[in-house]
Formats: sequence, C-alpha cells, structure tokens
Amino acid sequence: MRCVFHEVGVLGPYGRRRRSVRRRSVRASGVAGSFPAGLGSDRVKPLPLGFVFRSRAKEEKAPVATQAPVTVSKQPRDPQAPKGRPTPKRREAQAQRRSVAHTPMTRKEAAARRREERRAALERQRQALATGDERYLPPRDKGPVRRYARDFIDSRFTVAEFFLPVAVVILVLSMIRVTSMQTIALLLWLVVIVLIVLDSVVTGFRLRKRLNERFPDENKRGAVAYALMRSLQMRRLRLPKPMVKRGERP
Repeated sequence: MRCVFHEVGVLGPYGRRRRSVRRRSVRASGVAGSFPAGLGSDRVKPLPLGFVFRSRAKEEKAPVATQAPVTVSKQPRDPQAPKGRPTPKRREAQAQRRSVAHTPMTRKEAAARRREERRAALERQRQALATGDERYLPPRDKGPVRRYARDFIDSRFTVAEFFLPVAVVILVLSMIRVTSMQTIALLLWLVVIVLIVLDSVVTGFRLRKRLNERFPDENKRGAVAYALMRSLQMRRLRLPKPMVKRGERP
C-alpha cells in the first residue's frame, strides 16, 4: 500500500487560491519486502553452498612421476685420453697459481724474487726501447702523442742534434793558446747557441700546430718539451730507436 498526494486548487477569501493536498492510497503491485517493479531482473542469484565450500584436495593432488632407474654406463674409457681427470676450470687454475704465488717464504727468498722480477722488467723495457713496443715502454714514452712527437723529430734534420760534436770542436779550439783561435771558438759558440734557439722555437711551433690538428682531444702536456729534448741527442743515441727515416712524413 502506498500513498499518493495530489494538489487541488481551492479559492479562498479575497479571491486567492489555496492549495490543499488530497491523500489517496494506491495499492502497490508486488510482494512486501521484495524489490520494486522493474528491478527484479537485476537481482543477483545466490551461489550454491557446495560451490563455496567445496574441497580442493582432489585438484591440488598432482600425479607423482615415477623416477626412472639410473643406469650406469659401462662404456670403456677412450685409450687416447692420457689423463684420468677432467681439465680444471680457468677459475680453479688461476686460484692455484695465486696460491703458489702467495706461498709464505723467507726474507731472503722474497728479496731474490723481487730482484728477479725487476731484472725481467728491465729486460722487457730495454727490448721495447729498441723495438718501439708500446706495452713495455716507460710511462714518459707511452701514448700516440709521444710517438708522433718522436717521429716528427726523427724525420728531419735539426741543429740541436749536432750540438755535441760542435761542442767538442769548440772545446779543442779554446784550449789552443792562440788568441785568434780562442776568439773563433767564442764566436762559433755564440753562433751555435743562437741557431739552436731559433731552430728549437720554429720546430716547437710547428710541432704544436701538428699535434693540435692530429690529436685535438688528447692530452698534449709536455709533448713539445719532450720532442725538443730528443732533438738535442744524436740520432744514433736516441731511445726509443727512430722508427722513421729522414724526410719521411710521420
């Protein structure tokens, strides 16, 4: 049962209309306590209890696989295999060598080993200076910048490389007790110094320009001074040994 209210207009005094509410009861269709009409189709159907509380023991049980018996191979060993053990792994071999290297030794044995290692390192360095091997060169000679600086100096004549022979000649002339010879020796000494300075300035400027063009991102600190010091040595006495001929472009 439900109530429906209707508004009815009634004329009151002074010609005004009053509103009165008339109540009318209407019987609603359906059953008490149920959903209104039109909403019954949206009601969710209840689930059966067997679906909620069912047992999963049968589903969780998995068939146990039967293990096959292990068969031992009775094939004869290859007669060409000389050793009866597997090859050790690289990690095991390195660990074994490391353990041998770190075995405790006496003070005398440790000193002897250090001397032997130093002698071997010096021998490798000496061979590298003769062959130009970059792996064992001293730190001051390593790198592409230093190699290019060496090749730049070795590929041309410089005044500074004749400094030692000229210095010997000047020394001999200065020892002669003749005034004219001593004057000539002094003038020759001044001329050689001026030529060496001028040639070194020009060579350093050209080398710096070539290094900036060839190695723009490399560290070039000290490369020019390294090359100028090399130019003071005679070609046959230079270490590392020259790898280019005179006139050849590095």
